[in-house]
Amino acid sequence: MWTTSEPGYPVTSSYVRTFWTAVLGPGAVADLLRLATAASRDRSLRRPAGLSQLTVFGLVRESAGHIEVRTVIPPLTITHLLALPPAIRRLHDQHLRQNDLDRPSAA
Repeated sequence: MWTTSEPGYPVTSSYVRTFWTAVLGPGAVADLLRLATAASRDRSLRRPAGLSQLTVFGLVRESAGHIEVRTVIPPLTITHLLALPPAIRRLHDQHLRQNDLDRPSAA
């Protein structure tokens, strides 16, 4: 696992499943969750199809031949949010208001 002190959401959170899925697609997020589960159980998996996409977005990294998964996933950036359909952006704003989260929690 890849632990940082940056603010964000647990990899298994509804925030990741809802809003990162809107950015990455369901396959890549499913790969992220499988990698996180395997890492937490110290198990290995075959290289997932969405690995390069997850790496580009900084949600996983390769180090010494191993794949490390973030334990805390960062919030969507403004660029990500602007690329989303208006309905998903409104849902994101509503999520932040309902959870009283101007900023995600630190790990």
